[in-house]
Amino acid sequence: MASSSTAPTTVAPTAAGPSLAPLHRDPDSLQVLVNKHRPVPAGWTAPDLVSAGVVGNRQGMLLRKPAAQALQGMVAAARADGIELILVSAHRTHDYQAGLYSNSIQRNGQAHADRYSARPGHSEHHTGLAADLAAADGTCTLQGCFADTPEGAWIAQHAVEHGFVVRYPQGSEPITGYGAEPWHLRFLGVDEARRVMEAGGIVETAWGAGPAPTYLP
Repeated sequence: MASSSTAPTTVAPTAAGPSLAPLHRDPDSLQVLVNKHRPVPAGWTAPDLVSAGVVGNRQGMLLRKPAAQALQGMVAAARADGIELILVSAHRTHDYQAGLYSNSIQRNGQAHADRYSARPGHSEHHTGLAADLAAADGTCTLQGCFADTPEGAWIAQHAVEHGFVVRYPQGSEPITGYGAEPWHLRFLGVDEARRVMEAGGIVETAWGAGPAPTYLP
């Protein structure tokens, strides 16, 4: 992630919950907030899903149209700089996420699953606005060491120029509840992505939502 001279600050939620702008509550908004406190509504389906339009490690991956167009531009810009990126995850259905979460529990236990794999309904991938990227040669795919690859460094520096932020940056776990994921990008639009970065790079902090490190009872 590109560095910022503004240190992130947290806003504690009130007993009634944090006060959010309507667009952060609207699941159809490009700036909807989804985290451990704020799932997507039951039965909701992301609108305007289209082919992601970039090279991926499997066929048929979808994103919302604005995110897909921005990702195509970003991948092309990376290629012009000698960086080859591929898509490894995009939109996910509730059932698909449920399977991933269940498998994570079976492999590593509940605590690990809740740190690295969202519960169904709480994944940003449901929105069609999140994309997991990797180096074309497979180096450090979905691993923390991706941050130290040329591909990870390029994303950290340039993603904001295309309307994306690294959603779970290093050091954000007390607020987001997830370990650092330098491969996980969230589309916000260029202006909003820049504003989030200027506010310290953490969506919850920038939007005054307060920390969401654990699931609500």
